[in-house]
Amino acid sequence: MATAAASTAQAPSAPPAPDGAALYTPNRPLLTVGVMLATIMQILDSTIANVALPHMQATLSATADTITWVLTSYIVASAIAIPITGWLADRIGSRNLFLWSVAGFIVSSALCGMATGLTEMVAFRLLQGISAAFMNPLSQTVLLDINPPEKQAKAMSIWGMGIMVGPILGPVIGGWLTDNYNWRWVFYVNLPLGVFCFAVLWWLLPSRPVRRREFDITGFALLSLGIASLQLMLDRGQNQDWFSSTEVVIEALVAGIALWMAIVHMFTAKKPMFDRELWRNRNLVTAILFMLVIGVVMMATMALLPPMLQNLYGYPVLDTGVLLMPRGFGIVFSMFLAANLTQRGFDPRILVGVGFVVAAFSLWQMTQWTIVMSSTPFIVSGLIQGLGMGLIFMPLQSMAFATLPPHYRTEGSSLMNLMRNVGASVGISGVTALLAQNIQVSHSEVGQHVTAETLGTLDPSLLGIGGSIGDSVMAMIDGEVNRQAAMIAYLDDFKAMMIVTALSIPLVLFLKKPPRPKASEKAAPVDLH
Repeated sequence: MATAAASTAQAPSAPPAPDGAALYTPNRPLLTVGVMLATIMQILDSTIANVALPHMQATLSATADTITWVLTSYIVASAIAIPITGWLADRIGSRNLFLWSVAGFIVSSALCGMATGLTEMVAFRLLQGISAAFMNPLSQTVLLDINPPEKQAKAMSIWGMGIMVGPILGPVIGGWLTDNYNWRWVFYVNLPLGVFCFAVLWWLLPSRPVRRREFDITGFALLSLGIASLQLMLDRGQNQDWFSSTEVVIEALVAGIALWMAIVHMFTAKKPMFDRELWRNRNLVTAILFMLVIGVVMMATMALLPPMLQNLYGYPVLDTGVLLMPRGFGIVFSMFLAANLTQRGFDPRILVGVGFVVAAFSLWQMTQWTIVMSSTPFIVSGLIQGLGMGLIFMPLQSMAFATLPPHYRTEGSSLMNLMRNVGASVGISGVTALLAQNIQVSHSEVGQHVTAETLGTLDPSLLGIGGSIGDSVMAMIDGEVNRQAAMIAYLDDFKAMMIVTALSIPLVLFLKKPPRPKASEKAAPVDLH
């Protein structure tokens, strides 16, 4: 039955479109909606469950440490599966792989919503993560394939909006569903959206021709082991006190050895998992490095701000989400602006450089925050950071794929998505560890200044040991010291991200300006060999 279904799904394989696109579809706008829906669902599920974790913990009888596996299992599964997207797409057809991915995502989302224990939930999230892994690279490839060269910049801006705005909307939607219904709807919401997405793809999605090639099992095993160990080390490090834990040391060693062997194998094997031609493309390699930085800055910022707004400033979940939304508006606006400027021949390298300068400036603004202020600075800096990210993302995607032969698009997209995910993991773990360390240091430094002289008119007798009033006063003082120390630590994190962003700007010099596509230009045919 599966073979028959796959055969049926492969039927709409299409020739190059008459307008110069690599593949033809009878309804490009509707297919774009279906493809973007798949992208947004996948991105949302990487963050939508975060706010529901405390509610899941009680229902699934999990501890505070083990409930995080609901997030880790999804991330690890996605990271391991992404590298084989290109091989699978060539082996069974890009259309078949996309359809099976969406179907698997729908089924696994339903199973996650029905889970009654932590073991079940982790198993179903692994399945969901594997299904989701293929959707991002395939969606990007489809949008490039069904659009002629002169429209690919706008297509990438649309795709980039889903990638960049999704993590911002995730906590808002997750919080609203959890507050008004229950945590299971965080997963059930994927069902109607997924069914509509599957129907659109089944009807309109063309396929690249099947291209038989050998599977690099050694390269895949080494890369999977390295990525999984790195993800586990980053996720578990904070709770296990990093390298004072034997577990974390072992995970770090395995990750380092496996990734090094994977790199050596990639450049020495006869038929590696990623074609070595990809690494000869200067724009793609530079874009991959930029993706690491974007993963660190974008995702780490989104990981820091919700707890900061809720714990230090007292905003509820929904208000926190609303304060983060201007970042999304900035991304949408600047992506459309960048697409139009690129289409008119504006040098995309300048846009990327300006975008990083703007993003660094927004992080500098965040280092000027104080513990007592209105919501305006959050909105302004978020909007400015969104403008910068939008200016970076779309031109970067366009330059990377403009110089890449069409038959390498899926593999190139897989690499860029993988690097963005790795950057996000490294960034989130790094800023979280730095935050915890700086809170301790700042608490000690701030606490040194709490003396009888600095307490002013406070009656010293209230600070006496043994009385309930004294204990309450000391608890209040310690709470305020903790709050001040946390604020200092957050500012230090923003400063570190600002430095990373600023130091990455010179990478723009390695980018080559792609030739401007012409409306009459035909897309290169898909290589079958």
